[in-house]
Amino acid sequence: MRKDQVPQDDGKMLDGKTRDLYYVLDENGNYVQALSQGWDPKTTVLQQAWDDINEQAELARKEVLEGKYSPIHYYMEKTQMDLKLVSEYTGFSKGKIKDHITPEGFKKLTEAERNAYAETFNIKPEELESF
Repeated sequence: MRKDQVPQDDGKMLDGKTRDLYYVLDENGNYVQALSQGWDPKTTVLQQAWDDINEQAELARKEVLEGKYSPIHYYMEKTQMDLKLVSEYTGFSKGKIKDHITPEGFKKLTEAERNAYAETFNIKPEELESF
């Protein structure tokens, strides 16, 4: 791609505050950096992906409110974290996390465990409780 071909569509994602970096050819045939404000096809695909993520998080939220799962299930969906990743962040075994995803297991959480989950999901510990 040449420098004059870098897409400059309106950056709709993140209020247009982000830019993509491209390596393109200048008029002398040398590779240079160029910033793009956005590209409509990419913005559309990203928006569809975020819509899917938000839909899954909303489903998880409803399941928590119905008493099927604990708030940990919701925050895992919202942050797109699986058991392995949560295990790596918290230091808990996958089996322990599976137990904590149940309402019964969640009630048995210690303060240290709640704090570990809150830190992992970048929330306050109270947010786990007041879901």
